[in-house]
Amino acid sequence: MPHFGRAYLAIPGPSVVPDRVLSAMHQPSPNIYEGDLIDMVATLWPDLRELAGTRHNVAAYIANGHGTWEAANTNLFSRGDKALVLATGIFGHGWANSIRGLGVQVEVLDFGRSTAPDWTVVEAALRAEPNYKAVLVTQVDTATSVKTDITGLRGVMNAVGHQALLAVDCVASMGCDTFFMDGWGVDVAVAASQKGLMTPPGMGFVWFSDRAAERCKASDLRTPYWNWTPRAKADEFWQLWYGTAPTHHLFGLREALTMILREEGLPQVWARHAGLARAVWAAFDGWHQGNPLIALNVADPAARGHAVTAARFAAPDATRLRRWTEAQGVTLGIGLGMTNPEDPNADGALRIAHMGHVNAHMTLGALAVMQAGMAALRIAHGEGVAAAARVVSGLIPD
Repeated sequence: MPHFGRAYLAIPGPSVVPDRVLSAMHQPSPNIYEGDLIDMVATLWPDLRELAGTRHNVAAYIANGHGTWEAANTNLFSRGDKALVLATGIFGHGWANSIRGLGVQVEVLDFGRSTAPDWTVVEAALRAEPNYKAVLVTQVDTATSVKTDITGLRGVMNAVGHQALLAVDCVASMGCDTFFMDGWGVDVAVAASQKGLMTPPGMGFVWFSDRAAERCKASDLRTPYWNWTPRAKADEFWQLWYGTAPTHHLFGLREALTMILREEGLPQVWARHAGLARAVWAAFDGWHQGNPLIALNVADPAARGHAVTAARFAAPDATRLRRWTEAQGVTLGIGLGMTNPEDPNADGALRIAHMGHVNAHMTLGALAVMQAGMAALRIAHGEGVAAAARVVSGLIPD
């Protein structure tokens, strides 16, 4: 990484943290028993509900995304319950493994690494097992960038008449892709601070419906720390965290939510991410014209997330390109879980993030550095940056 200029971390989390968020965090430790901190934190809960599109409950944890899985799991399930997981990448399998590790019976429907779920397969699984306690899915799998149509899944569950709760991992998508928890019939959603919420890693969130609270009140996997009830309905401030609050993360989160909800506005945030995603896709389509071995991982645009794009190259070109761009100040994401580590094609995948605090010049700059790297490394390619610029020009009003 060069020691001059400003580096750009274009990996799918932790994302770029705005200077305003960093400045908000840069202050002395506050009183955690009374005063300004308690008053400020009270403003977070309605904003977190607005972010997820729900009037129901939200619990916050000092945790990463894996921690929010555990929070959801321990509240949702009892030992011996059955769960159905729809996997579109390694994070679907990761959530399944975390549930299985608690003694829950898990069936995984694996839809591979590049396609959205097949509703015919899902319907058959639901009809075959009426006793699933919950159906769990990632809205956008961070590794593959595959996006699942949550309304489609809820439609299948309703058509079957299945009473399972619907739980959605929104770690990669919250604040980036459109999401309406109540409007889409979602019972549980999980997210974390370090992606679309533009705050350093360390905070996780679980939103849960009143229906989920009622159905799960007797769950026997719940422990004092993970119990979502006192966190969502705290009588005392410490109960929100089961101990000391993550004070400086909270200052940063307050600033980030102000930027997202009050200044830009959530519909505009979603539109910005959608537009920048289309610019990235256009660049890869352009590069593909000069080298058919360069291709987007997900062929169907409707099944691509708006926060991150996974792509394939001939191995080892993806790794070569990542190393070249990092030396110039742009860090791209590894091809996480796209192949097995021993696969000779393991160096043929990468990811570029366009999530959170990102704009046109950051995205176009990263794409231009990638194209320069292809030229320097003699990786055949078509003209991608110009195609991306044409997309961006259509996003900016005259």
